[in-house]
Amino acid sequence: MNLALAPKPSDPAVDRILKIAIIAVGGQGGGVLTNWIESLARAEGYACQATSVAGVAQRTGATIYYIEMMPASDRTPVFSLAPAQGDVDVVIAAEMMEVGRAVMRGFVTPDRTVLIGSTHRALAVSEKTAPGDGIAKSDEVRAAAEVAAQTLILADMDRLAVEQGSVISSSLFGALAGAGVLPFARDAFEEAIRRSGKGVDASLRAFSAGFDAAVTGVPAAEVPYAPPKRKMIGPPALIREWQGLEKRLENMPASVQSIAQAGLKKVIDFQDVAYGALYLDRLSEVHAQDSSDHMWELTQTAAKYIANAMVYDDIFRVADLKTRSSRFQRIHEEMGTSDDKVLELTEFFHPRAEEVVSLFPAKMGARWEASARRMALLNRLFSKGRRLRTHSLRAFLMLHILGGMKRYRLRTLRHSVEVKHLEDWFKACMQVRAEDYALAVELFKNRRLIKGYSDTHARSITKFAKVMSTAELLKGRDDAAEWVARLREAALQDPDEKALDGAIATVKSFV
Repeated sequence: MNLALAPKPSDPAVDRILKIAIIAVGGQGGGVLTNWIESLARAEGYACQATSVAGVAQRTGATIYYIEMMPASDRTPVFSLAPAQGDVDVVIAAEMMEVGRAVMRGFVTPDRTVLIGSTHRALAVSEKTAPGDGIAKSDEVRAAAEVAAQTLILADMDRLAVEQGSVISSSLFGALAGAGVLPFARDAFEEAIRRSGKGVDASLRAFSAGFDAAVTGVPAAEVPYAPPKRKMIGPPALIREWQGLEKRLENMPASVQSIAQAGLKKVIDFQDVAYGALYLDRLSEVHAQDSSDHMWELTQTAAKYIANAMVYDDIFRVADLKTRSSRFQRIHEEMGTSDDKVLELTEFFHPRAEEVVSLFPAKMGARWEASARRMALLNRLFSKGRRLRTHSLRAFLMLHILGGMKRYRLRTLRHSVEVKHLEDWFKACMQVRAEDYALAVELFKNRRLIKGYSDTHARSITKFAKVMSTAELLKGRDDAAEWVARLREAALQDPDEKALDGAIATVKSFV
């Protein structure tokens, strides 16, 4: 005899509860969006409860805001404090990877969930710290979301908001209204923004953009990045020197000019116009030995990586970047500061003895670096971490003065080491050009392995040296360029160099 349990009857009151989960990271206005929805519901005669489960700052975790609402009655509803798998009507994700996390956590189901998400990316710490390209692929997330959601609304909500002078919470609120999942008119949504009394005009413009994106189905494809056009300003004499360098660029192939100009601007920003002329001297040497038969690939590659090699991260550069007005402006915008709010900014420094001695004049620094006793002394004096509060005049001036010592930079030990390293690498690339053009291109690309400063820079130098020395073993082989590319990709896979060591062992086994 088979016994079957009768299905538990559902409570009609429970079925009337609308459940909304908002997933956002710091600075995306998740709390503001929650407040707007809560204000909207109550103004329309709904009982409403909003809760949040805090995440962690700096993209290691998102905050989940959860809202439940139902028409008010003489009975007081009991709402849940957090979303449950398979029991959410609307999910709003303020970033593409949060769309994926919502799907993975089971909040999105094809029988009921409307998923509203932004296609822009705010990179996670794990993506930023990967040695190579650690950025997760949005296409896979999009495909999963299309399968998991009943209704999917995706657009670059961040761009839509920024173009209207607002933040992403406004455009997401507009998309929620445009989705038609809540039983409220558009005017009620807009009135909730007006009641907040802050940035109303800009928020309403962004709301309208988000609403239109949801209604008309704006394509979710990202808009190609177009770098802003900047006009060079400065003393007339320097402007004339810059114009002279630009004329030199005109002698380059058309396919090289744009990337060469970007490299030129980069090295001049790092040092000065004379340094830019040195960059063009090196690039011209490559161009003179290149040809259109190869579509100028060697010159294009060299234009990028020579500039990267000339612009290294030393203490002067770090201090310069940390005290630029554009950085302070960006921080104030991201933090949403105003005249009635005080922002305190703390910079963390932990210089090693190697960084300190790199600031010495080249010959003096070499002597100190060769002395274990002197290096130990520097470690005792400077190895403790420093916290510089750059909102104060004293700390700001200290970094500002350091950042302005560009002329002295060319006399330092660090600069002499970087120049020697660059010249050896450049010579190694150009020596193989005539015999193996493709290999020369790959050797130039190996400069991608060198990045960062302090310990990160030291590790990257080690990887670079391993790949370049192994490339010597491959000279003369038809597949040398392919193997160098494989070695470089292996070096970028993990910080422990296990993949690289395995690839090197493979090369040694057949060479």
